[in-house]
Amino acid sequence: MKDKIFGVLQRLGRSFMLPIALLPVAGLLLGIGSSFTNQTMLEAYGLTGVIYEGGVLYTILDIMNQCGSAVFNNLALLFAMGVAIGMAKKEKEVAALSGAIAYLVMNTAISAMITARGGVEAMAANTTTSTLGITTLQMGVFGGIIVGLGVAALHNRFYKIQLPQVLSFFGGTRFVPIVCTIVFVVVGIAMFYIWPVVQTGIAALGNLVLQSGYAGTWIYGLLERALIPFGLHHVFYMPFWQTAMGGTAVIDGVTIQGAQNIFFAELASKSTEVFSVSATRFMAGKFPFMIFGLPGAALAMYKAAKTEKKKAAGGLLISAALTAMLTGITEPLEFTFLFVAPLMYAVHCVYAGLSYMLMHIFNVGVGMTFSGGIIDLTLFGILQGNAKTHWIWVPIVGVVYFVVYYFTFYFMITKMDLKTPGREDGDEETKLFTRSDFKAKTGVGPDGSSPAGGVSDPVSALILKGLGGKANLSDVDCCATRLRVTVIDPDKVTDALLKQSGASGVIHKGNGVQVVYGPQVAVIKSNLVDFMETPEADLAGRMDAAAPAPAPAAKPAAEKKQDAILCAHMDGTVVPMAEVQDEAFSACVLGEGAAIEPSVGKLFAPADAVVDNLFDTHHAIGLVTDAGVELLLHIGINTVELGGRHFEAHVQVGQKVKKGDLLISFDMEAIKAAGYLCATPMIVCNTDDYASVAALVSQSRGLPAGSQRITCKHWSTTASAQWADAVVTAAGAKAVVPV
Repeated sequence: MKDKIFGVLQRLGRSFMLPIALLPVAGLLLGIGSSFTNQTMLEAYGLTGVIYEGGVLYTILDIMNQCGSAVFNNLALLFAMGVAIGMAKKEKEVAALSGAIAYLVMNTAISAMITARGGVEAMAANTTTSTLGITTLQMGVFGGIIVGLGVAALHNRFYKIQLPQVLSFFGGTRFVPIVCTIVFVVVGIAMFYIWPVVQTGIAALGNLVLQSGYAGTWIYGLLERALIPFGLHHVFYMPFWQTAMGGTAVIDGVTIQGAQNIFFAELASKSTEVFSVSATRFMAGKFPFMIFGLPGAALAMYKAAKTEKKKAAGGLLISAALTAMLTGITEPLEFTFLFVAPLMYAVHCVYAGLSYMLMHIFNVGVGMTFSGGIIDLTLFGILQGNAKTHWIWVPIVGVVYFVVYYFTFYFMITKMDLKTPGREDGDEETKLFTRSDFKAKTGVGPDGSSPAGGVSDPVSALILKGLGGKANLSDVDCCATRLRVTVIDPDKVTDALLKQSGASGVIHKGNGVQVVYGPQVAVIKSNLVDFMETPEADLAGRMDAAAPAPAPAAKPAAEKKQDAILCAHMDGTVVPMAEVQDEAFSACVLGEGAAIEPSVGKLFAPADAVVDNLFDTHHAIGLVTDAGVELLLHIGINTVELGGRHFEAHVQVGQKVKKGDLLISFDMEAIKAAGYLCATPMIVCNTDDYASVAALVSQSRGLPAGSQRITCKHWSTTASAQWADAVVTAAGAKAVVPV
């Protein structure tokens, strides 16, 4: 559970990056536009004769100011779309559209509720706002995040849905915005009652943070840095920047919540005389350690480098230091600390927290878009004037930080013999380290780029090369046992590479290719789809053919299983496996087993077992019996193409079932009418763990139905088993009784 929550938070943090990435451009427009349309600034720099109200240049700058403000004023909508895109598995453009629609619908429903309950006048003070011309509750980006998460969940559940024929036009991706509209009408009504309570709690927490004073600012700064290795810093600081936790202010008659929102609202306002330090306390602290402190650490690493490696280390460190100074992107330096000496990073976190506290103490009112480099300092500090921002304290404290970082880290490197860049042993490469290097070493942090020395997912890379590369694929899907791919040029498919990736077989049908992996195919498909979205995928198809491909891990020798007897899995007639009209099943690629042509549309548990896997379309299920037999039961041939129509599951993954329990019911007539066969194999996926898998009755023998009971075939996972029959109750099949 802990790992699952951690993974969700990581994905959520990554989904924040799309709307956050818009902020630097918006901030640039707003920073330049507001600075050069501010009368005080124009008079201070003697520009009133060049830039004046009504002039062409002033008009252009004012347009820049307003366009930049538009982004910050509508961040909630951008988060609704961005989070939906980030959390959606596929068809992300549909998720984005649905996110926008759902956001409008939710706020419109809230507006209608406000009107019905007496209007804005009847609401508590500072609880309402206007969003896109809609009077709604003051939810900020939380409203957008709620919408984004809800839309993503609905999208992932319904984007492949197939509706009855009469409504088929509205199926698939078209259904997603429809269901989102319906759901978020209800959510909007619910939020009218729920959010005021949440808002009160956030406001109380914000007051607590405000009352924490300088100590609270230090703790905030320390935690913000400490969470970077885990990829959770965005999740941490976002509530402070975008909600009442970071403060509330009334600017030009409008109530603004969130530290960053307050700063940029003040930046856009012509009436601002001094920027609110209670807001910028959550931002200004980055400037001293990013512009001055980390370059001091880089100099310490250079000075401590071995003479023969100084040149190589110097080039790397200068580049990283300049990047940190100009843009505030500090990953190369910070993750180098983490990789070679976590204690250095711990010290860095303490110093970072102290930087935030000092900027608070000295009333520095400089905000930022997302990072504290020289660009943001110039736009939002220097150009705004020292009287409004007190930016002069940044270089004063920064110089001290440069010295402190230099001596602290030089001492630690030399006294502890830390292997920072340029101090590697022997011929080891001199390099800086990245997030992915740290994750590869420790397993901590969000997924990133590939680790040094290879691709991030060699199995997916091998599969992609075997299929002819990313450009050769037009569609990727899977059923319960095999990867189903449509390729542009079948001649580019290399069966040998696909089998090297772990495939049991490859089936070619024109431009359709089926790669048989077994029940784990859903994970393989998911990994492949994720890999195809990385830059590495573009290179996978051009991998050197002579390069050694990763071989599948050797399967450890399994202990000989005890004999196991399994009951027939449905009512019907035995079908020899060789006669099942599917190459993978008939050739027993996935394992030995038994097949039945059903007479009743019900699939039963052949033994006491646990449901190990249930495919989304409910046409197949995986079981692990108490005796250790790993089973795959697959209803029909190619029935995955029905998308779940005509199938109903009665169990769920992880559920314990008894022999004879109903697993899945299905409409045989509808399936046959759609052109599909209903023969249902039961496969022993771990056949290699047994001496043999053999049927206990003649496969030519039918299973005729009686009024109350039917005679069914037993089959066994042992060669020594004797022929036997069993009696199964036709309705419900609750027990199996030997005769």
